[in-house]
Amino acid sequence: MTEYVFAPAPVMGVPVVGSDRLYPVRRIYCVGRNYLDHIREMGQDERQPPFFFQKPTDAIVQDGATIPYPVATQDYQFEIELVLAIGKGGADIAVEQAGTHVFGAAVGIDFTRRDLQLRARDTGRPWEAGKSFDQSAPIAAIVPIAEGRLPEAGAITLDVNGEQRQSGDLAQLIWNCAEIVAQLSRHYRLEPGDLIYTGTPAGVGPVVAGDRIVGRIEGLPSLHLTIA
Repeated sequence: MTEYVFAPAPVMGVPVVGSDRLYPVRRIYCVGRNYLDHIREMGQDERQPPFFFQKPTDAIVQDGATIPYPVATQDYQFEIELVLAIGKGGADIAVEQAGTHVFGAAVGIDFTRRDLQLRARDTGRPWEAGKSFDQSAPIAAIVPIAEGRLPEAGAITLDVNGEQRQSGDLAQLIWNCAEIVAQLSRHYRLEPGDLIYTGTPAGVGPVVAGDRIVGRIEGLPSLHLTIA
């Protein structure tokens, strides 16, 4: 029996609608620049394709949680996103087959320390400090989807203290869900347990202590959070 110098970190699990079992998280991938209006509000070149970055597995936060305002930032911002949960592994997946690799979908938020992200971007350094920090990947319960039936349209919104701050539609994705899975699988071999945050519409902005956040995507359980 293998022994460790200390106990390994627990596996992060996400609730699954209609099941008592949890979805075990292996990796968290995120897509940058996948809604045209968000590219424009961030002052980026809209002709560039989206790109991928990662967050640590223990950045997962469950629905209903209270999140402490993070350290080292004065500009803590929300980004509402559709999350795809991979259920079957593969590499170099064809777009036409991408849906067969997806187990389910959920509402997620890509929290960002925007000041650190922009500082890194402007100096040509990696984004980890701005994106890949503790409790930066909240997610609601995952809804299993029928094989091949990826979300193609539906309202996606985020409210802060009852006021709508982000609003869009999944139909506005520059790369749709199948294309995201296929493209990502050309860079990494996807495995069951991988989550893909698919990008955010326009309207991103800061939150402060005491704010209550609700993220919604049509047809999926909503995500509720409080900033401590």
